[in-house]
Amino acid sequence: MKIGILGLGLIGGSLGYDLRSQGHHILGVSRRESTCQRAIALGSVNEASVNMSLLATAEVVFICTPIGLIVPQFKQLIEHLSAATIVTDVGSVKAPIVQAISHLWQNFIGGHPMAGTADSGIEAAQRDLFLGRPYVLTPDTTTPTTAISVLEEIVRSLGANIYYCQPEQHDRAVSWISHLPVMVSASLIAACMDETDLEVLQLAQNLASSGFRDTSRVGGGNPELGVMMAQYNRKALLGSLQEYRHNLDELINLIEQENWKALETKLQSTQQARPDFVE
Repeated sequence: MKIGILGLGLIGGSLGYDLRSQGHHILGVSRRESTCQRAIALGSVNEASVNMSLLATAEVVFICTPIGLIVPQFKQLIEHLSAATIVTDVGSVKAPIVQAISHLWQNFIGGHPMAGTADSGIEAAQRDLFLGRPYVLTPDTTTPTTAISVLEEIVRSLGANIYYCQPEQHDRAVSWISHLPVMVSASLIAACMDETDLEVLQLAQNLASSGFRDTSRVGGGNPELGVMMAQYNRKALLGSLQEYRHNLDELINLIEQENWKALETKLQSTQQARPDFVE
């Protein structure tokens, strides 16, 4: 197939690697000519351009731009596509995107691969990024079954595990396991930086090891992505943050009261629950 990728960053570049290796002809579009040339040189795409007209012959197009650009870029893109073209996106928020696009394009299917790293850009792209990872699709009752089948086959070829759900369900779920952790992790780093004794701060930085590395990783990621998560999934994220604050207040109270038994019970509960989220 001819497959178009609009946005040649980590996700778009990684899609290009895997789909091209399967024999698809990959057409890439980026805002920067230098990124286009780099994507060709790295072997992520067969052709690349800053002009969306390159995607006119694509049978399927993946929109891999930052969340805030998905809808504006889509509105420019459709001027170049035939009505039969299947369009999907990879944004980490689904409801506002699906609401804005679905009535404009019959063959649109919202998507979100749950994969990535703290790095960004075409240089961060890697092969097999989606292997064994969840990949959410959010078609609605009016989405043509043929379009769903084509996209499902492409996603399965990446080695990803497909999950279907409503856009609103997706946004509530990812607010818990993706967007909330970014804010909590960022707050952890900010709290550490509030240490006023510079010698203690330096010592903490020197002693930080795997535990701090794991819990701070997503908070040290792309700031633009974090802001867009909050902006476009505001309601669900606020709900998650408020519930997190409630749990944090509960821990503070238990420690203030020196209620070690209740604290142990709480930690036993979280220990037992974690495997349900992380294998």
